[in-house]
Amino acid sequence: EPRFLLAQNVSTCIDPLEVCLHRQTVQDTVHVFQHSIPTEGKPVTNQKNSGRCWIFSCLNVMRLPFMKKFNIEEFEFSQSYLFFWDKVERCYYFLHACVETAQRNESVDGRLVQFLLSNPTNDGGQWDMLVNLIEKYGVVPKKCFPESHSSEASRRMNDILNHKLREYCLTLRNMVDNEATKTKLSDTIDTMIEEVSCFVEQTCSLFYGNGIREKHRTLKLIDKNSACNNVCPYELVSFWHQAVWFGCDVGKHFHSKLGINDMNVFNHDLVFGISVKNLSKAERLIFGDSMMTHAMILTAVTDKNGKEGCYEKWRVENSWGDDRGNKGYLIMTDEWFSEYVYEVVVDKNFLPPEVLDVMQQDPIVLPAWDPMGALA
Repeated sequence: EPRFLLAQNVSTCIDPLEVCLHRQTVQDTVHVFQHSIPTEGKPVTNQKNSGRCWIFSCLNVMRLPFMKKFNIEEFEFSQSYLFFWDKVERCYYFLHACVETAQRNESVDGRLVQFLLSNPTNDGGQWDMLVNLIEKYGVVPKKCFPESHSSEASRRMNDILNHKLREYCLTLRNMVDNEATKTKLSDTIDTMIEEVSCFVEQTCSLFYGNGIREKHRTLKLIDKNSACNNVCPYELVSFWHQAVWFGCDVGKHFHSKLGINDMNVFNHDLVFGISVKNLSKAERLIFGDSMMTHAMILTAVTDKNGKEGCYEKWRVENSWGDDRGNKGYLIMTDEWFSEYVYEVVVDKNFLPPEVLDVMQQDPIVLPAWDPMGALA
């Protein structure tokens, strides 16, 4: 058909998705919302070339009540600080999992062990992992522990960590095969953790071996009125639950530069004569077409046709800098929300009884590789 010839001529020269861009959808996208949180966080954060969105989005939620309490204009908690401790905890988890799977006679080429070996220290995470990290280690301001090259571009550090952890896995499995004692295995893991922790300390500029909790005892904050406040960095864990943290498959039906998550932002059928909307949400999960890949926060919403409880669009604070979307903020239609959002963290005080009743059911334990366990 002539239209396919035209599509070929254009798509061989520029990004095929740009060819499919639905201009009317773009023109109808307006960053005006009916309900919003009182004040959004500043500055817009940027995770750069790392997979730390889950950490950034959580700390972006936490900073809002903190900034309000101390009347400050701009503030960031240290993402690098939690990133460091996550790497340490992840190494602990992996090494103990290596021992446990070996003791259960799990084959090294079996699905579980191969899954564990595939990417032992990837950057992604889940909300419950954040809760555990913050409750154990607290949070600190970014000025106390700023970014490093490896926290902003983590690939090289992760490559080295993954190599060492796979090497350690071989060592531990051999020790289990040779019937090493529990004490010997534990001592070996401790030695391995010291080595990798020292490496992460060097690449992230943290002070694992030199009393990290004693390095910054108090912080002086200057508020909008030039008043000084003294705050202990390790006593900030009470600042939760303002904006809403959520996890989604951000790349689907998404224009990154414009910051639009909309089921109609691209018209594949018009250009190529194909549809990419034929699978249901469940089918996309089962057949590997979708999973949670990114975490952000909701800061505003607009009702649909003025009806409370029915929504048209959401305002989303991202962590990719201020040169995408509306100065770093995305717009997400409620239709897209229904199709590609997989996890939302909501205060239980705002949930209806029928949702809370689900918590009384016996949990279903999913296998490690299940897409609902994907790390944002």
